[in-house]
Amino acid sequence: MPEHTPPPPATPARRRPQPWHGDTGAVTIQVLYIAVIGLLFAAALYGGGTLLGARSHGYSLAQSAARAGAQQIDLALYRSIGEVRLDPARAAQAARQYLTAAGADGTVDKVTAAEITVTATSRQATPALRHFGFATVTVTATATATAAVTPAD
Repeated sequence: MPEHTPPPPATPARRRPQPWHGDTGAVTIQVLYIAVIGLLFAAALYGGGTLLGARSHGYSLAQSAARAGAQQIDLALYRSIGEVRLDPARAAQAARQYLTAAGADGTVDKVTAAEITVTATSRQATPALRHFGFATVTVTATATATAAVTPAD
């Protein structure tokens, strides 16, 4: 019997790389979606910060106007008996003058012997929201101040 030699081991056939079909450019589109979402998120944060800043400024106007009014005490009464009491007419006038000087509208809601309450209405610029149709925002805030005398050092 003739000797039988085993056949040589089969080499695997080389496969040609197949071009990708169906998802060409998918990563680019995903990156664009993520970029657009990121820009919208950043714009919302910036716009929200602008609105918070406008509200803070409006409240600051109301507080400052109320403090300007609370400084108008009845000096004759204070000097005679030492009682701190607001002069209602001067307090209301001082608060209104402060609001006018600051470029805001407002009302003096209440003046008592010890307190003054002021509501200020102002229009604040919102540059971050201008492109969305909100160039300004109207802010209304109310604050109360109490008359007090601090001793001089």
